[in-house]
Order: sequence, then structure tokens, then C-alpha cells
Amino acid sequence: MIRTILHYPDKRLREPGLKVEAITPAIKALVDDMAETMYAAPGVGLAATQIGELLQIFVIDIAAEDEPSRLQVFINPEILSTEGEVCWKEGCLSFPGATEEVERAAKVRVRAQDRDGKWFELEAEDLLAVAIQHENDHLQGRLMIDHLGPLKKRLLHRKMQKRADAQPTP
Repeated sequence: MIRTILHYPDKRLREPGLKVEAITPAIKALVDDMAETMYAAPGVGLAATQIGELLQIFVIDIAAEDEPSRLQVFINPEILSTEGEVCWKEGCLSFPGATEEVERAAKVRVRAQDRDGKWFELEAEDLLAVAIQHENDHLQGRLMIDHLGPLKKRLLHRKMQKRADAQPTP
């Protein structure tokens, strides 16, 4: 089922996700909904907090359009180490139409559970490393805008506020 993605400045985006205590059928259904929502958006990643589910889960698929899907599920993720620095032009499904240069670690090592609850460790670089850090930030209530300097932050905030004000209230 495709879920509604929360858009900045929705205050729920600032709420941190809670640890997933058990991989239940409801958690697996949520993961499936998240993947479907991400693909429909379309995006390369989506955190549960972006659809109003306060849980430590995110999904990522960095496959190019002409490649088969490579969905990766991260439940209770923990970034174990980071290395280097890279500046990446990032977008975010919670900031429609916005892309900003964001500084991130060039490499990350992450530990998480997969859709079936099995623990795994993964070393990532380039787009996957950036996506992992971006989505993990969401689980802490931290957003792309938090990585910007004061002027860019103010401009992006105004742009998103104007967009939110123009949206009809449900």
C-alpha cells in the first residue's frame, strides 16, 4: 500500500524512531508499504519516520532505472564507523523539488537487521553510503536542511513553508 510521505516543515519529521522489538507480520507489511511508497515517489530511500511511523526502519534501492531492483532493508540500524568526506547533491522525498549539496562521510560501516530480523554488517561507499547516512538521520529526527549553512537553510525553509501554505488542508 502506498503511504503518504510527510513533507517539511511537518513536526513529525523531527521525532526519532523507536527500536523495533520484534519482526512481526505488521513490521514486514510496513517494510513492504515503505518499498512500494519509495518506488512510487520515486526515490532511492525512505525512512519509516517519513510516513509517520516512529520506528527505526529504512529502505534503500540505488539501482539505476535500467537495472534490476536491489531493495535493501535496514531495521534498527547503527552506523559503526565512517571514513573520509564527500559532498553530494541530495534530494529528499520530504523536501519535494529541492536538491542541496550536503557533506557526508565517503564510507560507512553499518549494522542492522534485514526484513527477516537477521543481523548483518555492510560497508558502503558513494551513493549507498550517502543514502544510508541520509535515511539514518531521519530516524534521529535530523533532516537534510540541518546540514546546510544559515542562508541556504533559511531559503530552503521559506521555499518549503510556501509550498506547505499552498497545499489544501485535508
